[in-house]
Amino acid sequence: MSIKTKLLTSAVALSMVAAMGIQSAKAEQLWDPYLRGVNEGLAAGALPPPGVYGVLNNYWADYALYGANGKKVQNTHLTALVEVPVVLWVPGIKVLGADYAAAAALPFDYTSFQGTQGLGHTGGGNLGLFNAVVVPGILSWALPDNFFVKTGLEFYLPTGTNSFKDLAEGKMNNGGLPSAMGFFAVQPDLGFSYLNGPWNLSAGFNVSFPVTDDKYNGISYHSGDEFSADYTAMYTMGKWAFGVGAEQQDQFTPDTMNGTNVHNEVHDFGMGPLVSYQLGTVNVLAEWNHGLVTQNQVAGDIFNIRLLTKF
Repeated sequence: MSIKTKLLTSAVALSMVAAMGIQSAKAEQLWDPYLRGVNEGLAAGALPPPGVYGVLNNYWADYALYGANGKKVQNTHLTALVEVPVVLWVPGIKVLGADYAAAAALPFDYTSFQGTQGLGHTGGGNLGLFNAVVVPGILSWALPDNFFVKTGLEFYLPTGTNSFKDLAEGKMNNGGLPSAMGFFAVQPDLGFSYLNGPWNLSAGFNVSFPVTDDKYNGISYHSGDEFSADYTAMYTMGKWAFGVGAEQQDQFTPDTMNGTNVHNEVHDFGMGPLVSYQLGTVNVLAEWNHGLVTQNQVAGDIFNIRLLTKF
């Protein structure tokens, strides 16, 4: 597969939406900004040729809760279907010697949670919009020897259907968990790719900074800052590509509640196989990740089917 074709089929490196977590047993107030593993299989440092591209992630998570000791909390089960439609615009202009692009996403999700040990609201049935995601600037530089580097800045707007505030104030009666974060967050991105012949070796890094607080019932809750990463090693053979992906998440500042630190930072690592197929003008990628190391977080199995095409 040529470099141009590889960029067209596997280069939309964006970082979108909620890696599901439970507030009363982990750090972040519902939810994390970044969706773990969603960019595996992509060329994290590169952009495709000029055009308008559409991406649809069909992301299914089957999770249990893990405590600070890394052990599973019994009788906890979270399932989530997260649909992430993305539009990427590559106008064909240069900024600071880099290819420029912009993107936007309007994700939505359906959640079901069952739990014990004081984890709070349980049930299923909530379908709603997540925070709108706006990426006004993405810059990608093509470097010598088939190396690429990309940087971008994402904004998570508090525009979701409902948040933890609605749950805490008793405004939700559909038996499910809230669909969105109740706070505004900013996320710088940095990606690197080595694209040589059939090989795509990529690493995408993100740091999520919550800016505003969740406020409810006299409580002001500020989520901590998080580092996250997706890793890809894929080899292309004709219309097929095969490889391995991995995801990482580490919280490096504590949450605060009314100014007091809440020390239960999140750590997570998972990995699994990747396979993609070029079906006409649509690239179809299937991903499975299994959580290997988890603290203060939900983890288990992630399945994602991603469709990518040029309009």
